Amino acid sequence: MTVTEGISYQKYGLKEVINASGKMTILGVSKVSDNVLAAQQFGGQHFFEMSDLVIQTGRHIAQLLEVEDAIVVSSASAGIAQSVAGMIGQGDLFHAYHPYTKKVSRREIIVPKGHNVDYGTPVEVMVGLGGGKIVEAGYANMCHAEYIEMMVTPETAAILYIKSHHTVQKSMLSVAEAAAIAKKYQLPLIVDAAAEEDLEKYTAEGANLVIYSGGKAIEGPTSGLVIGDATLIEWVRLQTKGIGRAMKVGKENILGFTTAIEDYIQNGSESGHAMKARLQPFLADLNTIAGIEATEEQDGAGRDIYRAKVAVSGPVTALEVVKQLKEGQLAIYTREYRANNGVIEFDIRAVNQYEMTQIVERLRSILNN
Repeated sequence: MTVTEGISYQKYGLKEVINASGKMTILGVSKVSDNVLAAQQFGGQHFFEMSDLVIQTGRHIAQLLEVEDAIVVSSASAGIAQSVAGMIGQGDLFHAYHPYTKKVSRREIIVPKGHNVDYGTPVEVMVGLGGGKIVEAGYANMCHAEYIEMMVTPETAAILYIKSHHTVQKSMLSVAEAAAIAKKYQLPLIVDAAAEEDLEKYTAEGANLVIYSGGKAIEGPTSGLVIGDATLIEWVRLQTKGIGRAMKVGKENILGFTTAIEDYIQNGSESGHAMKARLQPFLADLNTIAGIEATEEQDGAGRDIYRAKVAVSGPVTALEVVKQLKEGQLAIYTREYRANNGVIEFDIRAVNQYEMTQIVERLRSILNN
């Protein structure tokens, strides 16, 4: 029996999961390709001078993305914490060893109020982990450029912008507008673009550091990426002597993620057009079930992602449907953010045709059709 054959859901008493919620951390984010697995295997079975591996893979990625420098970290969350710490310390070795030292006074990180969200953990937790003090600008439903500007003080270390479907979308300043304010006051702009698919857009719009998740759009192993200005990346890299030590990334994931970036640049991800084509028969099958109405809907943050929007009516509520879908040995996870309003979303990026059939049959069973 091979190692692979010996691993099963049954061996560890685990549920099999259909992931119709998207590339979510709670489900292991995404699947990796054989090519990425081969790179991870090579990393796991060989030794490296780790500092050199971090620098050289960063340079390679930077060349691929046409930015000054890059560093692979353990996750996008780690990228936020280490970037914040780096912008506070500004390359000071004492600060790297002692990130919460009182010798540093510039710790304020300005964030639009509608961006201080919980994405699995609150943004402010990662800012605090990096030694920063969050300063909210504007209001929950509005933040224009002038609101950011009025919060700048001599204690401001950076501006942080969260590009995510979790954040408030309406009446918010753009990355380019935030970059203009950052440039005016000679402050670094950090953009957390964890789940975004465009690896060039935000540096082009003026961001000094941009953070991506390795396991989401890029479909790499658990990891993160910080790209941007060479000096600022060096400040982030220095944090491996401080808080970064507790969130170090392994050699196998550095190489696996670097390979995933190469593949992503060459092949891209599934297009919205292809997604919509796969959705049509799924929507047709869903609409044969009494008590639901299924339609196509684009991602709320404007990404080229299309999902099945299922409105639930009748005696069984959407919240109860979500609950029952997760029960049993086959757990079906959906996007349940609007379930309290009777709407469930199905993200099909990691769902194949057979799994779509299983979803339809489970829904039919739950709704007694």
